Amino acid sequence: GYVDYYLIVADFIRWAKEQGIPVGPGRGSGAGSIAAYCMHITEMDPMQYHLIFERFLNPERVSMPDFDTDFCQLRRGEVIDYVMGKYGKDHVAQIVTFGTMAARNAIRDVGRVMGMPYQEVDVVAKQVPAELKMTIKHALEVSPELRRMYETDPKVTELLDTAMKVEGMPRHASTHAAGVVITPEPTDYYLPLATNDGLPVTQFNMTEIEELGLLKMDFLALRNLTVIKDALDRIEENHGVKLNMSELDMSDPAVYELLSEGKTDGVFQLESAGMKSFMKQLKPKNLDEIIAGISLYRPGPMDFIPKYLANREHPESIVYDTPKLEKILKSTYGCMVYQEQVMQIVMELAGYSMGRSDLVRRAMAKKKADVMDKERQYFVYGNEELNVPGCVKNGIQESVANKIFDDMVDFANYAFNKSHA
Repeated sequence: GYVDYYLIVADFIRWAKEQGIPVGPGRGSGAGSIAAYCMHITEMDPMQYHLIFERFLNPERVSMPDFDTDFCQLRRGEVIDYVMGKYGKDHVAQIVTFGTMAARNAIRDVGRVMGMPYQEVDVVAKQVPAELKMTIKHALEVSPELRRMYETDPKVTELLDTAMKVEGMPRHASTHAAGVVITPEPTDYYLPLATNDGLPVTQFNMTEIEELGLLKMDFLALRNLTVIKDALDRIEENHGVKLNMSELDMSDPAVYELLSEGKTDGVFQLESAGMKSFMKQLKPKNLDEIIAGISLYRPGPMDFIPKYLANREHPESIVYDTPKLEKILKSTYGCMVYQEQVMQIVMELAGYSMGRSDLVRRAMAKKKADVMDKERQYFVYGNEELNVPGCVKNGIQESVANKIFDDMVDFANYAFNKSHA
C-alpha cells in the first residue's frame, strides 16, 4: 500500500536532479529498501551493505515509515514549489511545530512577568545545567548553588515554583524545518490551517498528522550538499574536470590516507575536533570502517572503541559466545555496533520473525523493564503462540543465551541505525 508514496518521492527527487539541485544519497532506514534504490530515491545498494528492509517497513511496525530527503540548502525551496505546482497549492502545506518552554526559558519568561530585574533572573537561569532534557526539578538536585538560592531567597522560591508549573507548555508556533504534507483533497478538507510568513501551515503537528494517516514528507536542507556542489563547480572551472559524485571509486586508497591523517575539514560527519583525532586512531581502510566509526564515536558506544580497535588488529583473538554470532558481528570485529545486528541476533539465535525483531529492538531502546523480562523468556526458552523456538531449542546453552541478552540490553540504549550511518 505504499505505491503512491514511493512514486511521489521518486518524482520530486528525479525533478530536483534534472534541475541540477544537489540531492543526498539517502538517509535513515529507507536506505534499506531495494525498491527505493532501483527507483533512484536512494543511491546506496542495500545488498552490498547488508541493510535490512524491515528496519524501514514491516507488518508489525506501528508508525508510518518515511524517506527523509536532503536537498541543497539554497535550492530546497524550489523543490517544495515544484510539489505545490504539481499537486496544487491547496493540496500542499508545511507543518507547524510548537516551541515549548524549556527549563531556562521558563525561568526567564516567569521572571519577566513577575517584574524581577533581568540580571537577577539571568543568574538563576544560568544555574540550570545546559543539558538535553534538563528540567528545573532535576537542576535542583544536581546544582547545589541553585538549591541554595531556592531555599534561602523567597523570591527565587516563588520564581522556580511558578516556572515549574509552566515548564514544557507550548510557548510559540513556528514552521517545522522539513515537514510538508501532501493531500488528495485540498488540505483544509482534513486539517485546520494557519499562515506563517504568508505561507499555509497546518495547525496540527507532525505526530497528529501521522495519526490521521496523511502523507508527510521530509524535505531537509543540508549545507554540506551546497558545499560539495560549490567544490565540484570550482574543480570544473579551474581544472576542466567534470566529476560525478555517484560514480566516484569508494575504494580509492588516497582518500583513506587523507582521512587517517585527520584532514577532514568540511567532510560531513567527520569534521569535529574529536572526530579528527578519532580518525587518526581508527585509520579507516574502507567505507565499512568509517560507517562503524561514526556509529561508535558517541556517548555510550565510545567505551567499545578500544575493543573494536584491538579486535581489528588481532582478529584471531576474537571470542564469540556462540559460533552463530560470527557471521553477524564479523564485519564489526566482534562488537555490536548497529540496531540491525540486534535484530539479526534475535532472528538467527532465537528464531524471531523480522517484524517481531524490530519490536524487540524498540522495547530495548526504550528500556521497558516489564517487556524486557517477557522478551528474555521468549529469547531463551521460546514461545509457541508467537512461533518463536528460542535459543535453548536451537542448541544454545541457557547461561550463554542470558549473557547475550544482557549484552544486547546494555548496548541497545546506544545502538545506531546502520542504514543511517
